[in-house]
Amino acid sequence: MPRAIPAKLVEDTARELMARAAIDIPPDYREGVRRARDREQNKLARFVLTEMDKNWDIATVDRRPMCADTGLPRYYVRAGNEAVIEGGFVTLERALRRATADATASIPLRPNRVHPLTRVDHNNNVGIHAPEVTFAFEPDADWIDVTTVHKGGLFGSDYRMLFPADGIGGLKRFVVDTLVEHGKRGLACQPAIVGIGIGGAKDTCMRLGKEAACLRVVGSHNPDPEIAKLEDELTALGNYIGIGAMGFAGTSMVVATHIEVAFAHTGGMPVGIHQFCLSSRRATARIHPDGRVEFRTDPQWFTDYYRREGIE
Repeated sequence: MPRAIPAKLVEDTARELMARAAIDIPPDYREGVRRARDREQNKLARFVLTEMDKNWDIATVDRRPMCADTGLPRYYVRAGNEAVIEGGFVTLERALRRATADATASIPLRPNRVHPLTRVDHNNNVGIHAPEVTFAFEPDADWIDVTTVHKGGLFGSDYRMLFPADGIGGLKRFVVDTLVEHGKRGLACQPAIVGIGIGGAKDTCMRLGKEAACLRVVGSHNPDPEIAKLEDELTALGNYIGIGAMGFAGTSMVVATHIEVAFAHTGGMPVGIHQFCLSSRRATARIHPDGRVEFRTDPQWFTDYYRREGIE
């Protein structure tokens, strides 16, 4: 019988991930913002980017959240096909919920989760369908990867059903129109990682867009060369709009564009857009059955198996 991963270890690891995500900005995003600052010609936008970098340093030194709005904490769990959890996956989910409540008090996180109608707030970021836990699986592995993402829950996303005749030109127009609208109305905190999900059903493209924004590192590209080329083109277009950091004039709206696709209905091309704002907060740990825990900042979510195509 394979050795089981202790539920207490999952809970303790998730609590630590909550702290790391809230406090320490991943190095790939920091480097992307620094490059944007070095390119930025507008003095005010460049000043804002410089102050962001200083704020992240202070947060790390003081071990305090880098943004007062700590977003909506959520989890992405990748389980090896041979992984065994003490108490099973129901126990794992309960451990993640306890870790969220504990972290809200100890870090502290802002208690952002309320009932949508009554506005009842448990003051611990836990409630109905909160925090969200998304599962994926990996063959030939006995570990679990736990990633926490603190994603803003108000703005920065959009959806449209495009059609095959719209083509790449229509896709570019929708992305640029969305970035302009969000920039003008203050509906995203730039500079952002823009995630775009194309294809599948409406929920599929919205899910892929969020995962592309939150779970891929700056500097990565889709393995399809044509999609990778489109990612770079859309980043250039986004930075050509004339809106920079936090809505000021400039050329630093987009740190990176990440595109993920799914096979779609023959008559449509649904597109979902998500912007992972300047508070690009994520942290990952791999938990092994022997008790080892390996922390990292790259979720490694989009594996070859996760992007699988065809019949095996």
